[in-house]
Amino acid sequence: MKYIVLVPDGMADYPIEALGGKTPLEAAKTPNFDFVVKEGVLGRVKTVPPGFPPASDVANLSIFGYDPQKYYTGRGPLEAANLGIQLNEGDVAFRCNLVTVEKDALTDYSAGHISTKEAQVLINFINEKLGNENISFYPGISYRHLMLAKNGINQGLEKIKCVPPHDILGKNIAKHLPKGESGKVLLDLMQASREILAAHEVNNVRIDLKENPANMLWLWGQGVKPNMPLFHDKFGISGSVISAVDLIKGIGRVVGLEVIDVPGATGYYDTDYFAKAKYALKSLDKGDFVYVHVEAADEAGHNGDLREKIAAIERFDQLVLGTILDILKDKKGDFRLLILPDHATPLSKRTHVNDEVGFVIYGSGVISNGYSNFSETEARKSTLLIEEGHRLMEYFIKTQINYR
Repeated sequence: MKYIVLVPDGMADYPIEALGGKTPLEAAKTPNFDFVVKEGVLGRVKTVPPGFPPASDVANLSIFGYDPQKYYTGRGPLEAANLGIQLNEGDVAFRCNLVTVEKDALTDYSAGHISTKEAQVLINFINEKLGNENISFYPGISYRHLMLAKNGINQGLEKIKCVPPHDILGKNIAKHLPKGESGKVLLDLMQASREILAAHEVNNVRIDLKENPANMLWLWGQGVKPNMPLFHDKFGISGSVISAVDLIKGIGRVVGLEVIDVPGATGYYDTDYFAKAKYALKSLDKGDFVYVHVEAADEAGHNGDLREKIAAIERFDQLVLGTILDILKDKKGDFRLLILPDHATPLSKRTHVNDEVGFVIYGSGVISNGYSNFSETEARKSTLLIEEGHRLMEYFIKTQINYR
C-alpha cells in the first residue's frame, strides 16, 4: 500500500461577503477535490490541542501523527534540524524573521518576501556584527531564518513569551516585544538589528532591496532539542517529505523521513506545484509514504489576498492532486490519499485560527460516506470527527474505512 498526504497549508477560511457568503475553497473550481470527497470519506479533525497556539508547527506535528502535548518543544529546533544545525542539551533555537517596521508598527512579516539571495547577505552580515561565542545567526529561505543561543536555558530564554510577527500585522510592536530580565537579551538583539539594517549597506556595498525592505529581525518560536520516535517505528512504513519550508522538512528529518528538495519549490505563490506532484510520485517507487506540503494558500491568507488564495487552491487541485490522480489511475497496486489543511488562515484575520479543519481520505479500502464536495460547510455536516489530531495518521494508515 502507498500512502500520500497532501497539505495545502492554511487553505481553510471563513465565508466572505464578496463571494456571496462562500469561502475561497467553496468559490474555487476544484473538480479533483470534489471527486475524492464523492468517492471517499469526509471528516473533521482538531489538529491543535487545547492550550496550544494554532501554529503550523503544532498542527503539522499532529498531522504527522505526533502528539504535540508530548513531543512539541518549539518551532526553532525543528527548523534547525533541516538546516543541519546541531543543538546540544541546553541550547535554544529561535525562528528569526526579516520584517518591515514603519513608525514602530509591523507592516510586513516577510520584508516584502525578500529574495533568498538578498536575505542571506543580510543575515550573514548580522551574524558578523551581532554573533558571538553564544549567539549565531543562520540564513534560511526568503524571510525565514534561525538564531541559536548556546546554553540559552541558563538564561531562561526558552521560557520568554515571544509573539509570531504574522499575528501583529499593522500593530505597534512595543506591546509585543520580549519582556523581563531574560527578554532583554532578545530585545537588545532585535533593536541592534534595526540599527544595522537601517542603512541597507553591507561592508560599504549598497544592497538593492525590494519594496518593504528588511529593517529588523524578529525573534520568536524558540525551543530546545526535540526527542521523537522514528516514523517507521510508529507506523511501520518509510517514505519522504516534500516542502519548501524548513519547518516541515525539519519535522521530516527528526522523524527519519527522507527530505526531497524540489527545483522550483519556493514556499510562495510562484512555487512549482506540478514539480512537487511529480517528485512525490517518483518517491513512491522506493518508499511507501510521502507528505506533500504547499505553503501558497497560507501566505495568501496572511497577505489578505483573496485572488491569490483562490488561485492557490485551484492550482493545488489541478496541478498537485490532479497530477497525482491521473498517474495513480493508471498504476497497479493499492494506495490511499489523505488531504487536509493544517489549520485555517482566514483572510479576515490574516493569521491562523484554532478551528477544526476538514479532511478527506480516498483510495483502497475506503467506501464513501456520502458527501459531495470538499468545503468547510460540507465538512461540518460530517459525523466523523477526530478530536485528537495526532490520531488521524494512524486512522489513515491502519483503519479499514468502510461507511456502507
